[in-house]
Amino acid sequence: MKRSRFSEGQIIGILKEHQAGLGAKELCRKHGISDATFYKWRSRYGGMEVSDARRLKALEAENAQLKKMLAEQMLDVATLKEMLGKNF
Repeated sequence: MKRSRFSEGQIIGILKEHQAGLGAKELCRKHGISDATFYKWRSRYGGMEVSDARRLKALEAENAQLKKMLAEQMLDVATLKEMLGKNF
């Protein structure tokens, strides 16, 4: 996954500039981003503070770790069921 040039704090700062009254086109030109990027950021980080964004990132990482653990457990269970199903 490509890493962003902007940190979460910078993104939230840009969105706060927009809330303060600057136009989206002006902000995009000023910071060198596309309109699509700006609106994607706004849908994801709109109304957040920096601490909220950090917490969201931590929760997403934890969720990914838990999903991986669940997949490994399901694989172990399936393997055990297959081994117990065979007649020796």
